Amino acid sequence: MTTTDAPATRRLPLTMLTAMVVGSMVGAGVFSLPRNFGQATGVAGAVVAWAVAGTGMLMLAFVFQTLAVRKPDLNAGVYAYAKAGFGEFPGFFSAFGYWASACVGNASYWVLIKSTLGAVVPAFGEGGTLPAVAVSVVGVWAFHLLILGGVKEAAAINRVVTVAKLVPLLLFVVIVAVALRGEVFAAGLWGDGPLFDQVRATMLVTVFVFLGVEGASVYSRYARRRQDVGRATVLGFLGVLALFASVTLLSYGVLPRRELAELRQPSMAGVLEAAVGRWGAALIAVGLVVSVLGAYLAWTLMAAEVLYVAAKDEDMPAFLKRENAQGAPSAALTATALLVTAVLLTTLFSQDAFTFTLKLCSSLSLVPYLLAAGYALMLAVREGGGRRDVVVAALATLYTAFLIFAAGLNLLLLSFIIYALGTVLFVITRRERGRRVFSRSELVLFVVAVVAGVLGVAGLVTGRITI
Repeated sequence: MTTTDAPATRRLPLTMLTAMVVGSMVGAGVFSLPRNFGQATGVAGAVVAWAVAGTGMLMLAFVFQTLAVRKPDLNAGVYAYAKAGFGEFPGFFSAFGYWASACVGNASYWVLIKSTLGAVVPAFGEGGTLPAVAVSVVGVWAFHLLILGGVKEAAAINRVVTVAKLVPLLLFVVIVAVALRGEVFAAGLWGDGPLFDQVRATMLVTVFVFLGVEGASVYSRYARRRQDVGRATVLGFLGVLALFASVTLLSYGVLPRRELAELRQPSMAGVLEAAVGRWGAALIAVGLVVSVLGAYLAWTLMAAEVLYVAAKDEDMPAFLKRENAQGAPSAALTATALLVTAVLLTTLFSQDAFTFTLKLCSSLSLVPYLLAAGYALMLAVREGGGRRDVVVAALATLYTAFLIFAAGLNLLLLSFIIYALGTVLFVITRRERGRRVFSRSELVLFVVAVVAGVLGVAGLVTGRITI
């Protein structure tokens, strides 16, 4: 048993691992799909977008499934694969970027909850006002205390919440399918501009809603059987893909595309209200709160797990491997709550808090995904994984590279502000171990990160980059 394996009494079965995958993917993003897609494209573009995103993310799901079987000694998936394939500093970037992405995503959950409540409590606005942020920060630390009570207990709560939050989403699909009007659907068939640009505009949205496809892999040290990690990943992904595509496409048959684009978030509420009246909006509001809080719980667990395992492997500062009496990674959980709080404070200065956090969260996740896919491709080529493994890994690598292109330069520079600041933890780690801070190749990567981060700051100061 490795130093980061969990005791047998704390192992999770396939059902709970699958719930972790579904719970982490079905969060804030699904409730924003009608508006985000309505702004970007029509029905035809949405079909193409989901085909591209579904295929690309399925390839990533297969990558994580394959790696879980071929490299059972590597825990905390995304981070461990980057380190094994490309070295300690890229591995650190993957761990830190994945953790930062999870924290920004968690902040977006609170923004969307307050935007939902803003329909009743005007002081909350669209989630970025001072009262909204203040209440959100209280919620962050309340959940922090809950999770400190024990990781397995929190995971069990997440399984219950996952079932509860799927009910209103499935009701939405059934009701909207019945209410669908063929003439409205047909009128929204085409969007504006070249189809490629329409599809590109949806890519970060699809990344955001699919974040968590690697959930079982990140939490692999708690699996009862190693093969359950891959099964949970694929089972969870296929179910969620069907749900997301249905929510998007059916909405085009209830409201015209331009009306979808102008809906207040969560836009699913506006669609269901148009179909059945005010009670539909209320149903979605309740479902959103349950769904988002469940996703917040799952993502907090996964974010802390990455920091904890990296610290146990001496790739993060030693203080991050501290556990409390209940076996929860207390220091990593505290660091996670602190960063979520910091991101929430920045939303006070954002023009569109939810869209900003959604896109930044997606952008930060791309480097970890690209490195994991690249490692899988490297293994398939070097170790003779067979034609299927080579094709899957190559497609996953190309897809994640395309996502970086689709995100655009501004978001990439914003991401590197965070990456550059995070290298402080890498310096602390190396000094704790009495090692040279950077090798020659690592120094080159560090300089690139700092230069990109400085350009990002300059863009913010001059107004070329806005949040």
